[in-house]
Amino acid sequence: MLDILYRDEYLIAINKPHGLLVHRSAIAADAGEFALQLLRDQVGFKVNPVHRLDRATGGILLFALNKEVEITMQQQFSDNQVQKNYLAIVRGYTADAEEIDYPLRKENGTLQDAFTAYKTLNYADLPVPFGKHETSRYSLIDVKPTTGRMHQIRKHLSHVNHPIIGDTTHGCNKQNKLFREKWDMTTLLLHASRLIFNHPVDNSNITIMAPVNHEFNRVMDLMNW
Repeated sequence: MLDILYRDEYLIAINKPHGLLVHRSAIAADAGEFALQLLRDQVGFKVNPVHRLDRATGGILLFALNKEVEITMQQQFSDNQVQKNYLAIVRGYTADAEEIDYPLRKENGTLQDAFTAYKTLNYADLPVPFGKHETSRYSLIDVKPTTGRMHQIRKHLSHVNHPIIGDTTHGCNKQNKLFREKWDMTTLLLHASRLIFNHPVDNSNITIMAPVNHEFNRVMDLMNW
């Protein structure tokens, strides 16, 4: 059963597990379960996602229950009118706060403006040798993207040399290997933790929060956070 975080007659939000695709995709033919179909079967009627969430990312995924609401919410996301917050565990000690203004290239080569801000919530220094270092340093950060480019957070954090642990595409292979071999952890430690938006029907302010999943929480315990 999917964890339902919010529900009214127009919208429904779930806490998507890491590794679950939003819907069927030709680029992930190996998948047999999808959030769209699982939620539809759980609630008994049609639902449509109004934004994207990477397969590897966990957290809040919002669905509309009719076409008009779907279009309205998609426009809010497209116009960057929805505040999105993510939690991420990254390599190294991050700054107290940082703004990353770095254009990202689409598959067709076109550059798009992309802006991400983060603030650091906690640090950890584990007594685990890594490379030339006697210990391993990590940070827990709250990330706020104000544009919605593909893999934006993952690319931006890699760009500033603080890749997300478990990111096999844009991350640090050596760190991923360490977590896999020492702690049996392969999850991308990126979690969509909060959405804030105006309700598409009554214009009320809606805030949805999502607790981290088991694997993310296990690493937080490892870091003594």
